[in-house]
Amino acid sequence: MMKYQTYTLHNFKNIPQISMLSDEDILNIEVVGHVLPFKTNNYVVNELINWENFHEDPMFILNFPQKGMLYPEDFNHMATLIKSGASNTILREEANIIREKMNPHPAGQLEYNVPELDGEKLHGVQHKYRETMLFFPSQGQTCHAYCTFCFRWPQFTNMHDLKFSMKEIDLIIEYIKQHPEITDLLITGGDPMVMKASIFDAYITKILNAKIEHLQTIRIGSKSLSFWPYRYLTDSDADEMISVFEKITKSGMNLSFMAHFNHPRELETEAVKSAVKRIRETGAVIRTQSPVLNHINAHGDIWADMWQKQVNLGMIPYYMFIARDTGAQEYFGIPIVKAWSIFKRAYTQVSGIARTVRGPSMSCTPGKIRVAGVTEIKGEKIITLEFIQGRNSDWVARPFFAKFDCHAQWIDDLKPAFDMENFFYEEELAEILLG
Repeated sequence: MMKYQTYTLHNFKNIPQISMLSDEDILNIEVVGHVLPFKTNNYVVNELINWENFHEDPMFILNFPQKGMLYPEDFNHMATLIKSGASNTILREEANIIREKMNPHPAGQLEYNVPELDGEKLHGVQHKYRETMLFFPSQGQTCHAYCTFCFRWPQFTNMHDLKFSMKEIDLIIEYIKQHPEITDLLITGGDPMVMKASIFDAYITKILNAKIEHLQTIRIGSKSLSFWPYRYLTDSDADEMISVFEKITKSGMNLSFMAHFNHPRELETEAVKSAVKRIRETGAVIRTQSPVLNHINAHGDIWADMWQKQVNLGMIPYYMFIARDTGAQEYFGIPIVKAWSIFKRAYTQVSGIARTVRGPSMSCTPGKIRVAGVTEIKGEKIITLEFIQGRNSDWVARPFFAKFDCHAQWIDDLKPAFDMENFFYEEELAEILLG
């Protein structure tokens, strides 16, 4: 049995392999780790990271803070404070100042996505798209390890006013009942799979007993298959969690396990293969997703390999995202045009079975916008875009066009093609956001 052991900023020097790091490497982790959350575990450390080449290793970069994740002036400021022996209070205050500059809640998550029930805001809920509601259970607001690119990094800092969470499942149920357009409930975090199975079961039992006819699918957003597959194998309540999954599927409801895999390495251990098999045997469908990330997976061959490994294990490739405009985007982000080129190179290498994947997609304020390609119309080079999801569902699948820009990394960097003043959705979006 693998016993779960975590490493954070406070005890990472206890990792045996840390002796391979230089004093500069360790300082870099400490400086960035005071601003962006840092947590890993013994499975990642011992089974995923190649310590013989850790500086270039994608699993090391995915877990351990890197110097380039902060702007030089912010890094140098924090380094000076740490070297001078500044108190934890001062370090925390200065870190919060830097965090506020890093767009902690992109795409209007705080301002526009939080719904109301009878005039009361549901702060542990997001309802951006008509059919899908997100639920952030308070007991699932951490992870087995933290991705350094995570767009929900404020969940793991001490900035509590930036945290989504709630435990009042009765309010969730009532809200869903009042909104018959909701067919899917996504339970997310953090990672809901850090919860005890008994707590997760209590939520699920309440939902199933409510017998909401229009609610068809439970989704679970989780990185656990990658960072702690023993959750489904040898944890003390692993069998109980598997039983909860079976309870969902036997009720007649769909269970979609939305698994986060960022690199083929995460799919190669015997533990992850066994965990995937066990989850699939419950009747759950496992769909996979990841952003395309500089320093991690920014090559089409990596994605083709990853998709093929997922298909071979019985999973369904679902999304390639573009790194959100938050946190360490300057370090992980790549231009939109390059993301599309990576997607195209990967897509052409796999069969139709793996071409279920959609992307590259930006989850931005108006919705999920897919980069459909680069082409030329009447002598003007353009980027073709379309909505996969939108704040107005009528926007979905409608192509629109942006001027070619080889440097743009986000929708806000793009300008409409053909001398148009605005993209087609912008006027209506402004009205929607004004409420």
